[in-house]
Amino acid sequence: MNGFLVIDKPSGMTSHDVVAKIRKRFGTKRVGHAGTLDPMATGVLVIGIGNATKLLQYIVDGAKSYEATIALGAATHTDDKEGDVISVADSSVLKVITEELIKDGLATFVGNIQQKPSSVSAIKIDGKTAHQRVREGEVVDLPARAVTISKIDVLSIEFLEQAILVRVIVDCSAGTYIRAIARDLGNLLKVGGHLTSLRRTLVSPFDLSEAGGIEESEIIDTADGIGRVLPTRALSFEEMSEISFGRSISANLEDGIFAALSPSGSFAALVENKDSGGKAVAAPKLVAVQE
Repeated sequence: MNGFLVIDKPSGMTSHDVVAKIRKRFGTKRVGHAGTLDPMATGVLVIGIGNATKLLQYIVDGAKSYEATIALGAATHTDDKEGDVISVADSSVLKVITEELIKDGLATFVGNIQQKPSSVSAIKIDGKTAHQRVREGEVVDLPARAVTISKIDVLSIEFLEQAILVRVIVDCSAGTYIRAIARDLGNLLKVGGHLTSLRRTLVSPFDLSEAGGIEESEIIDTADGIGRVLPTRALSFEEMSEISFGRSISANLEDGIFAALSPSGSFAALVENKDSGGKAVAAPKLVAVQE
């Protein structure tokens, strides 16, 4: 069993919980996921089964899109609604926050920025995730990292007595933390902020329109799935034989990594041009099947 699944992850489950259920559904341990979603979050979670698990690294780096709700007026230690409240803004301070201030504040996060990840992220520190360390009582301070936020669209702003709810759509690079946007907007406006909902709608090139439930989702063939991410190259029977033994074949017409497909159209290998004794060849980086 090989291929990709696009799951619409329900709230309350970890990404690992989803992987465990997929393992049980298909009766295989060769299952992985591309990009962790917090238990609170819902939406697109790309799963790899069999030989597709080795290709998830090329999915993880794809662009992401999210729909989120930011609550201004309080900060939490996890930057989301599941954390302990660490500060609350006075209602008189909230009243001076305008729609224009909110939109202008969000605009400062668009572009190539340095973003400090949430302390309860899945980033590992000496083999243990940051969120594990925080929940064990440690104080975690992660360094800022470069991310790209290409768009933040405001869908609605609701002014309440003790909070301001801001619904947004965010298009961003891999590695961007939407909770950090909520936190940083709250800090910028000096009222505190945290995330109350998060739904991932895209892990490029897989979007919510093709996502299904854990038990109902259909497998996307490995060749079809990786063909959305990488250029493909059809192998002859002779080239397939060489690749199956880990030997190089004639160079690709262009540089970069190619997904090599067997004569029957199945995923066979990843190949990349390299120099071999002054001659350009396409060398296998990963051999998946033999025919």
